[in-house]
Order: sequence, then structure tokens, then C-alpha cells
Amino acid sequence: MSELRELYQQVILDHNRKPRNFRTLEGANRTAEGYNPLCGDQITLYLNVEDGMIKDAAFQGTGCAISKAAASMMTASVIGKPEGEVDALFHRVHAMLTGENGTAPEMGKLAVFSGVREFPSRIKCVTLAWHTLQAALTGAAEPVSTE
Repeated sequence: MSELRELYQQVILDHNRKPRNFRTLEGANRTAEGYNPLCGDQITLYLNVEDGMIKDAAFQGTGCAISKAAASMMTASVIGKPEGEVDALFHRVHAMLTGENGTAPEMGKLAVFSGVREFPSRIKCVTLAWHTLQAALTGAAEPVSTE
């Protein structure tokens, strides 16, 4: 189990050091901002959605390693997926983090965040990007806050 935890930590640190899709997205037709006052994490999420499909996703912001890694892995996991599938993925991630379904195999690489549920104050670091994604998809005008 400690080997698996170490692997998960390495994946998170890699995505923190070299975040995927860390950029602005020219021509984004959906955006949202999110803030986690507990850690000071801030994110701006950019999406290009066409015909109900997420064609591209990117983010900018500052935050802790978990927050940045979560946004990196989230954007990578939603590109090319229909909005309905992304919504279902949001609910599976939330259930995994709250202990409702453990580390279900269908989580794939996102399972690296399953250990975060042992540290309740860090769950918001992971969910910030996901709640910001939901806000972008629904067209929410107000920034998302984890409080």
C-alpha cells in the first residue's frame, strides 16, 4: 500500500511541476473562476464546447500542488468528452473523495486523488477545479468558492 501511495504522490508532484493544459485558451466559449480560501488556490478555467462536446480545456491560476495537479488531470480527462459524460465523471470523483465509492477502477488516473479523503481539509483542493468546471458548463456568472 505504501508503494501505491508513493506512486500517487509522484504523479501529483509531476502534474504540479509540469501541469498539462496550463495556458489561456484563445476562443474559449465557456469560462469560470474558482477560489479556495482555505489554501488560497485560485483557478480560471477555459473551455471550448461545441455541439455538447468539450473540444479543448485549459486553466491558469495559482495554488498548492494538489490543486494544480487536480486541474491538470481534470482538463486532460475531459477533453474530447460529451458534457453528460463529464457531469457523470464529476459525480464519480466527488463520491471517491467523500468515501462513497472508494477507488473504483473506472476512475483511471484520477484515482491518485483517492488518498486525499484521509485529509478532509485537502479535499477542497481537489474539488476546486471540478466545481469550477461545473460552473463553466452551466454558465455561472459568479466565481466558485469552496466555502
